[in-house]
Amino acid sequence: MTATPQQVAERVRAGMFAEDRAAQALGMEVTAIGPGSATLTMTVREHMLNGHAICHGGLIATLADTAFAYGCNSYDELTVASGFSIDFVAPGRLGDVLTARCAEVSRAGRTGVYDVTVENQRGERIAVFRGRSYTAKGRPAVKA
Repeated sequence: MTATPQQVAERVRAGMFAEDRAAQALGMEVTAIGPGSATLTMTVREHMLNGHAICHGGLIATLADTAFAYGCNSYDELTVASGFSIDFVAPGRLGDVLTARCAEVSRAGRTGVYDVTVENQRGERIAVFRGRSYTAKGRPAVKA
């Protein structure tokens, strides 16, 4: 019996998260996944604050990049980032629950483009991210 694309994505989520020490250490949760999409959350904790008492931009980028990773690997083909850009539009603050939603824009051949928005629990946009991916054809994203 062949797995549906949704079943494949869910298997990838489980397999990737089991090995994703960075996401686990930062308290990220993969709350949704589908073909070409993923949603992750992360609560801003004390040790994530920079010298201005706001969430360090690198950690917001890490959340967005992680959502991107799950979204572009959801087809179970080993896919890595070839680059990304991020724009910060508002600060994340202590206690905020940040949600990163990844959506596939384009996937053709070995390359893809994915957009991620990061919002806080009030729906205020914190950052916008665009990731570019490269797929190693014939290699699974997770072990069977």
